[in-house]
Amino acid sequence: MKRKITVTICILIVVLLCLQLYRPAIKEQPVTSDINAPANVKAILKRACYDCHSNETNIRWYDQIAPAYWQVAADVNEGRAGLNFSEWDKLAAPDQKAKLWEAVNQINAGAMPLSNYTAVHPSAKLSAEDVAILKAYLKSTVKQPFTDTAKINAADKQFAQWSSGKLQLKNIPVALNGIAFMPDYKNWQALSTTDRYDNGTMRVILGNAIAVKALKEGNIKPWPNGAAFAKVAWASLEDKDGNITPGEFKQVEFMIKDADKYRDTKGWGFARFKTPAMVPYGKTAMFATECVNCHRPQANTDYVFTQPIKH
Repeated sequence: MKRKITVTICILIVVLLCLQLYRPAIKEQPVTSDINAPANVKAILKRACYDCHSNETNIRWYDQIAPAYWQVAADVNEGRAGLNFSEWDKLAAPDQKAKLWEAVNQINAGAMPLSNYTAVHPSAKLSAEDVAILKAYLKSTVKQPFTDTAKINAADKQFAQWSSGKLQLKNIPVALNGIAFMPDYKNWQALSTTDRYDNGTMRVILGNAIAVKALKEGNIKPWPNGAAFAKVAWASLEDKDGNITPGEFKQVEFMIKDADKYRDTKGWGFARFKTPAMVPYGKTAMFATECVNCHRPQANTDYVFTQPIKH
């Protein structure tokens, strides 16, 4: 019996050593810039985010052991692709603000840092005070002036063109990944709203019949094939009393579930059409990677941000 245990241990050691031979690369890259933020904000970001979202990755000795190392490498490479604080200067100012907004809101929602990361790196866990500091900083970067006459006139002009039929589409636009614009989204059911105060837009999330049925039945982990969402964005018009109304139409984004067809983007097809002309977003079909990277922290909810309210 003792000999069997010894043999088993030896076999396990050999297997473990063999696993170490497969080492996915974590590329060493220089730090070309960094976010310009107050010291307390940067300290929180460095502690909770920089291991996966910068070129200052600190891989501990226990992170080096496969198979755990494989997950570490995947998290770092995917994290840098979605947001890299060490290459902050590569983003235009509006994109910097948008990335920061996404990061803080994912932190606020509890989607970031990843739970499997904080389980092994408890120092990365954020307290309620940490989150409050990040939210306050994010809010301080946004200045929302009262709506001026130019914005009102632009919205009125767009509405006049729409009501006269001048904005009707002659052909159905198709995104670079093959997803066609779905004009019927206007008949879908409204599910939720969001406010992107970082870029002055308001959004309504709509779901098709399959999505609404799944939501009512609690069949959302995972969502069924055919479920689709549309997120429609308008400019926010704010008056002197703080009342918000929609202004110019900005864009509509689609998210369509097909576990097999869109396997490379976590089972979801993404498309975005901008302006009333519904111009497809992106320079190549790889734009969908940008979309799924934003949704990646929501893996536990099948990559969907919109969730039913818990009573």
